[in-house]
Amino acid sequence: MRYLDPKADLTFKKIFGEHKDLLISLLNALLPLADDEQIKSVEYLSPELVPDNYVGKNSIVDVRCRDVKNRQFIVEMQMLWTEAFKQRVLFNASKAFVRQLDKKRKYEMLQPVYSLNLVNETFMKEYPDEFIHNYNVVHELHSDEIIDGLHFTFVELPKFQAHSIKEKKMAVLWLRFLTEIDEHTKEVPQELLDNPETSKALKAVEESAMSKNELLAYDDFWDKLGAERLLLVDSNRRSMEEGRAEGRAEGRVEIARNLLNMGMSIDDIAKATGLQRQEIERLNPVV
Repeated sequence: MRYLDPKADLTFKKIFGEHKDLLISLLNALLPLADDEQIKSVEYLSPELVPDNYVGKNSIVDVRCRDVKNRQFIVEMQMLWTEAFKQRVLFNASKAFVRQLDKKRKYEMLQPVYSLNLVNETFMKEYPDEFIHNYNVVHELHSDEIIDGLHFTFVELPKFQAHSIKEKKMAVLWLRFLTEIDEHTKEVPQELLDNPETSKALKAVEESAMSKNELLAYDDFWDKLGAERLLLVDSNRRSMEEGRAEGRAEGRVEIARNLLNMGMSIDDIAKATGLQRQEIERLNPVV
């Protein structure tokens, strides 16, 4: 049996955007919900968050749904990490929260929005043993004082190790499914086959279950991801080079300023630093 990677755009949406029971299982497993807050049923909402006016910005998420309590849940699978992704997550969740309110509804009727973000890169290297990060709007001094409304969960998939979550079996199974299943899988872990939810998800990503157009879209996703990764690497390289160049320029300016203070002539400073005479003169208020 050959499987496709469930993290790809097409397969991820096929699993969690078409099977409510699997989506509910994933959300209950990975979100920090108390026993009495567990999700029982959901209805899918449009993944496109359309602005209220023509000057606003459209945004599309992978999966969006609402449960019987009118809580909204947004799920994103992110293959490449950039700092801008956090802002996009905040933007999408805030938009979903605000759009609940119309002229007839009161603020007290607003229900929370939960944003679950699965990231296939490590972005918090300073915490090597932590791979699930939960954010709330909390009091600056008293973290148990929370303003209910926006809740964010980020999961760093590359950091995941099965022994890290002993108390939540389904969290372990879903994270193993997302990190261990791909085109190179020769033998599926028995635990994934035995569990009804992950077994159903495995069937959804079998290559034989895909149409020709779906397989083409799957390949196209990886081609575009590769191109995007190259652009990101190139952009980061250019930024580093520009930063080093800027640092060197700032260093020469600082040296020139110190030499001026020591009384060295402008011509000698220009020879020593490589700066133009006009640049040095601007540093000298006396000239």
